[in-house]
Amino acid sequence: MPDLIPNARARRLFLHRHALAEPPTGPATGQSLHDLIDRIGFVQVDSINTVARAHDMILWSRRQSFRPAALKRLLEKDRMLWEHWTHDASILPIGLHGVWQHRFDRDADRLRDNWRKWFRAGYEAQFDTLLDRIAKDGPVGTADVGEGELRGKGGWWDWHPSKAALEWLWRTGQLAVTRRDGFAKIYDLTERVIPAAHRAPIPAEDVADWACRTALDRLGFGSAKDIAAYWNAIKPQAARDWCHTALAQGEIIEVEVEGANGQPRRAFARPETLSEPLPEPPARLRILSPFDPALRDRDRAEHLFGFRYRIEVFVPEPKRIFGYYVFPVLEGARLIGRIDVKAFRDAGALRVKGFWPEPGVRLTRQRQTRLEAELDRLARFSGCDRVEFLPGWEQETRLQP
Repeated sequence: MPDLIPNARARRLFLHRHALAEPPTGPATGQSLHDLIDRIGFVQVDSINTVARAHDMILWSRRQSFRPAALKRLLEKDRMLWEHWTHDASILPIGLHGVWQHRFDRDADRLRDNWRKWFRAGYEAQFDTLLDRIAKDGPVGTADVGEGELRGKGGWWDWHPSKAALEWLWRTGQLAVTRRDGFAKIYDLTERVIPAAHRAPIPAEDVADWACRTALDRLGFGSAKDIAAYWNAIKPQAARDWCHTALAQGEIIEVEVEGANGQPRRAFARPETLSEPLPEPPARLRILSPFDPALRDRDRAEHLFGFRYRIEVFVPEPKRIFGYYVFPVLEGARLIGRIDVKAFRDAGALRVKGFWPEPGVRLTRQRQTRLEAELDRLARFSGCDRVEFLPGWEQETRLQP
């Protein structure tokens, strides 16, 4: 029978691999910040800014000395990081560009037919025009192109042809994001953004081995499906083949990972994982981004932590169970609730609309003190000078269907 990883250990291992099992202290600039991102693999980018952008909040949750300017410098000046696609738009270590060379070709083959159905005709005719313009005149954003083209109302499916062309050229590696103005991407030729030392592709036959090894190292344990999905760089069959070979060679073992409900799931892990010393996560509370890499796989979060989470941004307000953009709350190795909080920077206030504890969790005086301390830190990070609790903010436990 496979060895069992008890739930308490599985949670600690998973949080440790995601840099959430240690105090959120220490440096968060330069090489230290790069190494943190490399440790967790990537940082998802998202536009919602009710408190802070997702990528900034992910890093702040792990190093509360972090400030967005440090990330911007690594991306736009030092070129230690770059922006592209995993399962969504993400910030990655620059050293991964050689792997992504293969993804550029894959995405071009995989997306071509869909893009032709989704977007207005004519975007493909803009490729050479845009590349020539950027080569001659320098970086552009979508606001700089498409003069005279029919423009939609803002949905991604309604892009004007030049915007769709820029995104296609970025997704397929011919352009790179050189910076963001506000949140708008500014594109330049890849060779002017990505240092030459990182533009050479790794051998194609090495991609699956790289993807599986590095995914398993960052997850701690996972099924072949989990391993393939981590980077979204290989097909599930490639991950299954790698697991079969690695298992036969003794590099990995089969384990059972106990869920929060006591039910086990089969997974793969490295043999040393069973005896690896693990830190005890600090008891302090952390408010996490909904796009935190530890929560990206909602099914795994529910299995490990018993925490069912769904973003309700696109749910009509009367049908929301919690709120527009509600943040998970981590205490030690438990997800204990979720909080609806928003920064009103013009008023200098971080306002708390609601906190919903998980079943069996009470908002004791000690826990509320820890929550208030974390909210004070979050207020300062979001550019506010105080926290305001709105009437009725203490909510009762709600179960999602």
